[in-house]
Amino acid sequence: MKNQFIIMNPNDNCATALELIPEGYEVKVRDDLTIKITRNIKMGHKFALKNIKKGDYIIKYGEIIGIAKENIEIGDWVHIRNVESAYMGGVKE
Repeated sequence: MKNQFIIMNPNDNCATALELIPEGYEVKVRDDLTIKITRNIKMGHKFALKNIKKGDYIIKYGEIIGIAKENIEIGDWVHIRNVESAYMGGVKE
């Protein structure tokens, strides 16, 4: 697969899939980091680039988009089920 995902900012802790990335597939993020995807990630959905603890910010495009409602492991799907959305007033700075 080519151009499987996009990371827009070096501070991002999640990436956005540009196509379906199947469960178990290993994506090469950079030379020193390969991530095994823990479940199917549909196009437009996000996966964790590192372990994210409950209460940590979710950062996409260099911006806080939410806060983790539970621990999210590297390669896990990052979705409304495990993230309280900043777009819905969930994050107060």
